[in-house]
Amino acid sequence: MSLIDIEIIEALNPVDLIETIASANDWSFERSGDDEITITVSGSWCDYNISLSWMEGMEALHLACAFDFKINERHKPRVMKLLACINEQMWVGHFDIWQAEGVVMYRHALLLTDGAEVGTGQLEGMLGAAVDSCERYYQTFQYVLWGGKTPEEAIAAVLFETVGEA
Repeated sequence: MSLIDIEIIEALNPVDLIETIASANDWSFERSGDDEITITVSGSWCDYNISLSWMEGMEALHLACAFDFKINERHKPRVMKLLACINEQMWVGHFDIWQAEGVVMYRHALLLTDGAEVGTGQLEGMLGAAVDSCERYYQTFQYVLWGGKTPEEAIAAVLFETVGEA
């Protein structure tokens, strides 16, 4: 086979696939460029605006989902401790504070190096993990910020296991 016979196939931009998933789920979305999309997903506590960016140079898909409240300096030490407690329990992704805006956000990145291609199952799993994590921990931040609870009390109040049936 000569070099002329080799067909070069460009890898699918993962953002295009995310747009397809958003359409199939009737989620509203906005493309701000070829490599960026923001999806709105309704949760139990709020609507989550999930931003995904394809960083071609790094071969990574970055997901960020910011909560709809700001952290003031007075609450920052307790929120930082809460973030550490929550992140100890996380298997996928993590929470942090976006310093410029003072908001809590969930972040995760998917590396697709050496031409690895992503499938809808991976992307649906990534989006599902983001929403599940935000839903699971949203109230802990409310308890700390507005309920005056310690990080430990907030986590204990939210992460209880139900046994049996009512």
